[in-house]
Amino acid sequence: MARRPARRAAGSGREPSQSHAGSPRDAAIDALMALLADRRLGEIGLDAIATRAGLSLSGLRAAFPGKIAILAGFNERIDLAVLAAGPAEGDSERDRLFDVLMRRLEALAPYRAALKNLTRSAQLNPALACATAFGSDRSMTWMLAAAGIRHGGFLGRIAKSGTGAVFAEAMATWLADDDPNNEKTMAALDRALRRGERAMGYIRDACDFVTTFTRRGRSAGSGTEATI
Repeated sequence: MARRPARRAAGSGREPSQSHAGSPRDAAIDALMALLADRRLGEIGLDAIATRAGLSLSGLRAAFPGKIAILAGFNERIDLAVLAAGPAEGDSERDRLFDVLMRRLEALAPYRAALKNLTRSAQLNPALACATAFGSDRSMTWMLAAAGIRHGGFLGRIAKSGTGAVFAEAMATWLADDDPNNEKTMAALDRALRRGERAMGYIRDACDFVTTFTRRGRSAGSGTEATI
């Protein structure tokens, strides 16, 4: 199993107060996440967010065009928290990605109750599910970069989608994991990463085979033309 960095503890489910409220954008993000701790997204109005954030509706509109945009701002906040921790630890790609994704859960820990309600909301709202999937896809680009993993083209797209699936699986376990040491979460993340590593190996081998086969076919075709 990939090792868990000793300094990490993605545990506490306590919701934060207005700790980021240095700007209207931060105040709006804090307000929405605090409201999400008690209710689903569809039950939260823009007026409630503005009131909680200490903003007028015009001030909220100047900061964000809507609730989905506020969630995107929250996602960006988490990305920045992970990246600010510096290079990932670990000798292998899998260990470094394990470190990065555990960092992400650490950054999300204060918002656990809100994320539970957001997950329930997405299960009932296809548009929200698509928006959260898009946000996750964008975040995984940065998580892979933080882990020092670089794949171009088709493999890059597969790696990004696969990392998103791995994190979603680990997060589902984490949301129900009451253990402060997150043993179940870490085990789930490790299993998912190992499966992903094997899948990437198969895909890479298949791509190499197709590339080699295509080159040989082109070479043979060129030789035939030259003979004719």
